[in-house]
Amino acid sequence: MSFWNVVWLIVISFAFVAYLMILFMILGDLFRDRKLSAWFKALWIVGLIVFPYLTALVYIVARGRGMAERRAEEAALMREQTDAYIRQVAASAPPASGGPADQIAQAQRMLDEGVISRPEYDQLKAKALA
Repeated sequence: MSFWNVVWLIVISFAFVAYLMILFMILGDLFRDRKLSAWFKALWIVGLIVFPYLTALVYIVARGRGMAERRAEEAALMREQTDAYIRQVAASAPPASGGPADQIAQAQRMLDEGVISRPEYDQLKAKALA
């Protein structure tokens, strides 16, 4: 193999990987778009199979802006769901222990509520005082 054959192989490999990335982005966008009917989705997919480069180029030109908007909406929704989950977990987490007195008071509350038994309370108290 000559040097230029290797360069050409690298260029073709790069183009193929770039095409695959664009193809998967288009397919993900097609299935993410709830406004587009199933027939149009099927038509785009058939186009991607029959005329792959031309269809990908037309899709990006025709629906590129909507593609970016749908991706931004999805990212905002995921961020909102993550923040809600973090708030929920943080609200249900036990308060940070400030010291042995707080740990003993918390163990006493748990004993009063019937969550733990007297031997478990004694064990927690001994652990807090250690």
